[in-house]
Amino acid sequence: MNKSPENNELKNTAFFRGISDHFKLVWALWIDPRINPLLKLLPLGSILYFLSPLDMVIPIIDDLGLLWFLTYLFIELSPEEIVAEHRQKIINTIYREWKEADDVQFDEEDIQDAEFTETN
Repeated sequence: MNKSPENNELKNTAFFRGISDHFKLVWALWIDPRINPLLKLLPLGSILYFLSPLDMVIPIIDDLGLLWFLTYLFIELSPEEIVAEHRQKIINTIYREWKEADDVQFDEEDIQDAEFTETN
């Protein structure tokens, strides 16, 4: 088993990227006019509950759990073809951004040195 710092860093970024992609998908579905307005009450209700002062057992855990569950339910109840369309857009955007960043070439002339001076 590879326990290198690079491997752990990749796992951490994949975890946070998954959370980010989840909420990007929720937002894309939320603004899509093809999604039933009543279905859009699920993520709205989860956000309102998350922000409300009423808590069940363990304040932050039940808030986050309900937020995640209701947004997951929102995605699952949305039409599959629309969800697949938005997921593909998210994947393409991420791939394009990484691809463009990898294609950037720097010459030594592009790099500039600077000195730091503290001002009051």
